[in-house]
Amino acid sequence: MDIRKAVSKDIPQIEELLYQVHKIHSDKRPDIFKPGEKKYTTEELIKILDSSNTPVYVAVEDDKIYGYIFCIFKRFYTNSMTDIKTLYIDDLCVTESARGQKIGLKLYNYVIDIAKQNDCYNITLNIWECNENAKKFYDKCGLKIQKYGMEQIIGGT
Repeated sequence: MDIRKAVSKDIPQIEELLYQVHKIHSDKRPDIFKPGEKKYTTEELIKILDSSNTPVYVAVEDDKIYGYIFCIFKRFYTNSMTDIKTLYIDDLCVTESARGQKIGLKLYNYVIDIAKQNDCYNITLNIWECNENAKKFYDKCGLKIQKYGMEQIIGGT
C-alpha cells in the first residue's frame, strides 16, 4: 500500500470515505451532524487539494483508496504564546472494510514525517467525545490531551 498526496481524480473515492466518517458522527450526535451529509462539498475539496497549506494524503493500492488524512498547517502566535508551527489533522478515515489493518497508523506516521520536514513543533487534532474508536486509536499513537472543548446543551435550534 502506497501513501501519496491526493489529486483531483481521487475526489469521488474521498467523498465516499467522507460519508463514512460523517455517519459515525451523525449516528452518535444527530443534534449536531446532519444524517446523509459529508464534511466537504466537491467544490471545497477542489480548493483544499489545490492549496499547499491543506495537504491531503491517501493510502492507495491498485488505484483504490483505503484511507485519507486531511492536514492543515497552522501558526499560533500571540502576545502571550510562542510562535510555533503546527500540523493540524482535520480528518482521518479508513474505509470500513479495511479497518484494523494499520492503515490509519501508516497515514498518521506518514504525516509525522511531513510535520518534521516542515519544521512543525507538534501535531494537533480534535476528537468528538462520542467517537470512542478515534480516542483509542490516538491514545495508541501516543497523543495526549492538550485542551478540552466542553458544552452544555440548553435547547434552542
